[in-house]
Amino acid sequence: MKTFRYALGALGLLLVAIGGRLVAGLPDPLGVLVWLGGALVLHDGVIAPLVLATGLLVAGVPARGLVRGALITAGALVLVTLPALLRPGAPVNPSALPLPYGRNLAVVLAVVGAVAAATWLLRRLLRRPG
Repeated sequence: MKTFRYALGALGLLLVAIGGRLVAGLPDPLGVLVWLGGALVLHDGVIAPLVLATGLLVAGVPARGLVRGALITAGALVLVTLPALLRPGAPVNPSALPLPYGRNLAVVLAVVGAVAAATWLLRRLLRRPG
């Protein structure tokens, strides 16, 4: 197991070196480093505390497993969709974003919420003594 950990560590250092070499070859390496720093601050200063606070709030909910599943699904959907929604201007390829993705994301998030609520209701009805 110790050898495996060292091998993974060496692989990680190799990948960091490759990434550093690729960044150094860019025309604006400082811009990439600023973006990476901003992503780190955004994650550690905003996203992680929000996730932890949400976890604390959900801990008291009776159907917390179901709520957590719905929140994880919704978070993944937003994470995948957000770059396309926040990209400024029209896409270079008009077929890349042919649909109203903001509205569609809201619809899919509503479906996730409705499925979670229906699952909770069905579980409650099935647990009722006859």
